[in-house]
Amino acid sequence: MSPMQTAQSKWQAMKPMVIALAIGLVAGPMISSYAGWQVTSGTARTETRDSVLDQFAALCAERARADVADAAKLDWAARSELAKKWVKAPTAPFADLDVSAACAQKLAV
Repeated sequence: MSPMQTAQSKWQAMKPMVIALAIGLVAGPMISSYAGWQVTSGTARTETRDSVLDQFAALCAERARADVADAAKLDWAARSELAKKWVKAPTAPFADLDVSAACAQKLAV
């Protein structure tokens, strides 16, 4: 058997595995993304930001409720002003506007 025939016979034996590998490399990420098994960095950032924002808003709402006993009865403008008063956090990574809006929503409940 010549070296060319040997290479051809090896290629014929490996050809189905190479094709399956190529299909898997293309289809695998598409299938796992469609099934929801992957989390993009943008989604992870958004979820983390929302979680931290919720924590700061909860802290602001508790401080505001300690100042005003029944904050839920206040109108929207008064709740917003009360939230802006207590939104100041020394390590808050977000704009005060985002936290104060979330805090005012928590005070409404």
